[in-house]
Amino acid sequence: MADVELDYEQSEDFEVDEDGDQGIQKLKEKAKVKKGRGFVDSGKPDRDVGGFEAMETEGEGDEPGPQRSVEGWILFVTNVHEEAEEDTIYDKFGEYGEIKNLHLNLDRRTGYLKGYALVEYETYKEASAAIDALNGSTFLDQKILVNWAFVKGPKKSHRSKRRRLM
Repeated sequence: MADVELDYEQSEDFEVDEDGDQGIQKLKEKAKVKKGRGFVDSGKPDRDVGGFEAMETEGEGDEPGPQRSVEGWILFVTNVHEEAEEDTIYDKFGEYGEIKNLHLNLDRRTGYLKGYALVEYETYKEASAAIDALNGSTFLDQKILVNWAFVKGPKKSHRSKRRRLM
Protein backbone atom coordinates (compact mmCIF):
# COMPACT_ATOMS: atom_id res chain seq x y z
CA MET A 1 0.00 0.00 0.00
CA ALA A 2 1.39 3.40 -0.95
CA ASP A 3 1.96 6.08 1.65
CA VAL A 4 0.44 9.47 1.00
CA GLU A 5 1.86 12.62 2.51
CA LEU A 6 -0.11 15.82 2.77
CA ASP A 7 1.80 19.08 3.11
CA TYR A 8 -0.45 21.32 5.19
CA GLU A 9 1.99 24.23 5.21
CA GLN A 10 1.74 24.89 1.47
CA SER A 11 -2.00 24.44 1.08
CA GLU A 12 -3.72 27.57 2.31
CA ASP A 13 -7.00 26.69 0.59
CA PHE A 14 -7.80 23.91 3.04
CA GLU A 15 -8.21 25.08 6.57
CA VAL A 16 -8.21 22.40 9.20
CA ASP A 17 -10.63 22.95 12.01
CA GLU A 18 -11.03 20.77 15.05
CA ASP A 19 -13.58 18.53 13.39
CA GLY A 20 -11.91 18.59 9.99
CA ASP A 21 -15.26 18.93 8.23
CA GLN A 22 -14.61 22.10 6.24
CA GLY A 23 -11.31 20.91 4.82
CA ILE A 24 -12.82 17.62 3.68
CA GLN A 25 -15.80 19.42 2.18
CA LYS A 26 -13.56 21.76 0.15
CA LEU A 27 -11.43 18.82 -0.98
CA LYS A 28 -14.54 17.00 -2.21
CA GLU A 29 -15.70 20.07 -4.13
CA LYS A 30 -12.40 20.36 -6.00
CA ALA A 31 -12.13 16.67 -6.82
CA LYS A 32 -12.93 15.61 -10.37
CA VAL A 33 -15.09 12.55 -10.80
CA LYS A 34 -14.42 10.39 -13.83
CA LYS A 35 -16.26 7.15 -14.29
CA GLY A 36 -15.85 4.58 -17.03
CA ARG A 37 -13.49 4.41 -19.94
CA GLY A 38 -12.70 6.90 -22.65
CA PHE A 39 -12.19 10.09 -20.66
CA VAL A 40 -9.46 12.59 -21.43
CA ASP A 41 -8.13 15.33 -19.16
CA SER A 42 -11.19 17.55 -19.65
CA GLY A 43 -13.48 15.00 -17.98
CA LYS A 44 -15.61 14.59 -21.11
CA PRO A 45 -15.68 11.51 -23.35
CA ASP A 46 -13.00 11.53 -26.03
CA ARG A 47 -15.40 10.30 -28.72
CA ASP A 48 -18.90 11.14 -29.84
CA VAL A 49 -21.40 8.81 -28.24
CA GLY A 50 -24.35 9.82 -30.40
CA GLY A 51 -26.98 7.64 -32.02
CA PHE A 52 -26.64 4.00 -32.89
CA GLU A 53 -26.57 2.40 -36.30
CA ALA A 54 -29.36 0.08 -37.34
CA MET A 55 -29.58 -2.66 -39.93
CA GLU A 56 -31.69 -1.93 -42.97
CA THR A 57 -34.62 -4.27 -43.20
CA GLU A 58 -35.71 -5.85 -46.43
CA GLY A 59 -39.26 -6.51 -47.42
CA GLU A 60 -42.55 -5.25 -46.12
CA GLY A 61 -41.40 -2.61 -43.66
CA ASP A 62 -42.11 -3.15 -40.00
CA GLU A 63 -44.43 -6.14 -40.34
CA PRO A 64 -43.78 -9.08 -37.98
CA GLY A 65 -41.95 -12.02 -39.53
CA PRO A 66 -38.48 -13.44 -40.09
CA GLN A 67 -35.47 -11.16 -39.65
CA ARG A 68 -32.26 -11.55 -41.62
CA SER A 69 -29.08 -11.73 -39.57
CA VAL A 70 -25.93 -9.89 -40.60
CA GLU A 71 -24.72 -12.67 -42.89
CA GLY A 72 -27.78 -14.74 -43.82
CA TRP A 73 -31.04 -16.38 -42.75
CA ILE A 74 -30.63 -18.49 -39.61
CA LEU A 75 -32.89 -21.37 -38.61
CA PHE A 76 -33.23 -22.65 -35.06
CA VAL A 77 -33.65 -26.44 -34.94
CA THR A 78 -34.84 -27.91 -31.63
CA ASN A 79 -35.28 -31.44 -30.27
CA VAL A 80 -32.22 -32.71 -32.15
CA HIS A 81 -31.12 -36.17 -31.01
CA GLU A 82 -28.10 -35.98 -28.69
CA GLU A 83 -26.11 -38.46 -30.78
CA ALA A 84 -26.65 -36.63 -34.08
CA GLU A 85 -23.50 -35.64 -35.93
CA GLU A 86 -22.68 -32.57 -37.95
CA ASP A 87 -22.52 -34.55 -41.19
CA THR A 88 -25.99 -36.05 -40.80
CA ILE A 89 -27.56 -32.65 -40.03
CA TYR A 90 -25.63 -31.07 -42.90
CA ASP A 91 -26.89 -33.75 -45.31
CA LYS A 92 -30.51 -33.41 -44.11
CA PHE A 93 -30.62 -29.61 -44.40
CA GLY A 94 -28.36 -29.46 -47.46
CA GLU A 95 -31.16 -30.86 -49.61
CA TYR A 96 -32.94 -27.49 -49.50
CA GLY A 97 -30.05 -25.20 -50.39
CA GLU A 98 -26.44 -24.38 -49.74
CA ILE A 99 -25.70 -24.20 -46.02
CA LYS A 100 -23.54 -21.22 -45.22
CA ASN A 101 -22.91 -22.13 -41.57
CA LEU A 102 -23.92 -24.90 -39.18
CA HIS A 103 -23.46 -24.57 -35.43
CA LEU A 104 -23.97 -27.35 -32.90
CA ASN A 105 -23.50 -26.77 -29.17
CA LEU A 106 -22.05 -29.67 -27.22
CA ASP A 107 -22.44 -30.41 -23.54
CA ARG A 108 -18.97 -30.11 -21.94
CA ARG A 109 -19.57 -32.87 -19.44
CA THR A 110 -21.05 -35.53 -21.73
CA GLY A 111 -19.77 -34.47 -25.16
CA TYR A 112 -23.23 -34.92 -26.68
CA LEU A 113 -25.37 -32.31 -28.41
CA LYS A 114 -27.43 -30.04 -26.20
CA GLY A 115 -30.51 -30.67 -28.32
CA TYR A 116 -30.51 -27.77 -30.74
CA ALA A 117 -28.69 -26.56 -33.84
CA LEU A 118 -28.35 -23.32 -35.79
CA VAL A 119 -28.41 -23.64 -39.59
CA GLU A 120 -27.65 -20.61 -41.77
CA TYR A 121 -28.68 -20.21 -45.41
CA GLU A 122 -27.68 -17.48 -47.85
CA THR A 123 -31.15 -16.85 -49.28
CA TYR A 124 -34.62 -16.52 -47.82
CA LYS A 125 -36.09 -19.03 -50.30
CA GLU A 126 -33.70 -21.81 -49.23
CA ALA A 127 -34.35 -21.21 -45.53
CA SER A 128 -38.10 -21.02 -46.04
CA ALA A 129 -38.10 -24.26 -48.04
CA ALA A 130 -36.18 -26.01 -45.25
CA ILE A 131 -38.67 -24.79 -42.62
CA ASP A 132 -41.67 -25.89 -44.68
CA ALA A 133 -40.24 -29.35 -45.36
CA LEU A 134 -38.50 -30.19 -42.08
CA ASN A 135 -40.62 -28.61 -39.35
CA GLY A 136 -42.33 -31.48 -37.56
CA SER A 137 -40.43 -34.16 -39.49
CA THR A 138 -38.67 -37.13 -37.90
CA PHE A 139 -34.88 -37.07 -37.64
CA LEU A 140 -33.07 -39.93 -35.86
CA ASP A 141 -36.36 -41.15 -34.33
CA GLN A 142 -37.22 -37.72 -32.89
CA LYS A 143 -39.63 -35.09 -34.14
CA ILE A 144 -37.60 -31.93 -34.82
CA LEU A 145 -38.96 -28.40 -34.81
CA VAL A 146 -37.52 -25.85 -37.25
CA ASN A 147 -38.20 -22.12 -37.00
CA TRP A 148 -36.57 -18.75 -37.62
CA ALA A 149 -33.84 -17.82 -35.15
CA PHE A 150 -34.54 -14.09 -35.49
CA VAL A 151 -37.96 -12.53 -35.94
CA LYS A 152 -39.17 -8.96 -36.07
CA GLY A 153 -41.27 -7.89 -33.15
CA PRO A 154 -44.78 -6.54 -33.43
CA LYS A 155 -45.31 -3.29 -35.25
CA LYS A 156 -44.42 -0.35 -33.02
CA SER A 157 -47.10 2.18 -32.25
CA HIS A 158 -46.19 5.85 -32.27
CA ARG A 159 -48.92 6.66 -29.76
CA SER A 160 -48.03 8.11 -26.42
CA LYS A 161 -47.32 5.51 -23.75
CA ARG A 162 -48.88 7.66 -21.04
CA ARG A 163 -52.22 6.61 -19.73
CA ARG A 164 -54.92 9.05 -20.51
CA LEU A 165 -56.96 10.23 -17.60
CA MET A 166 -60.70 10.20 -18.15
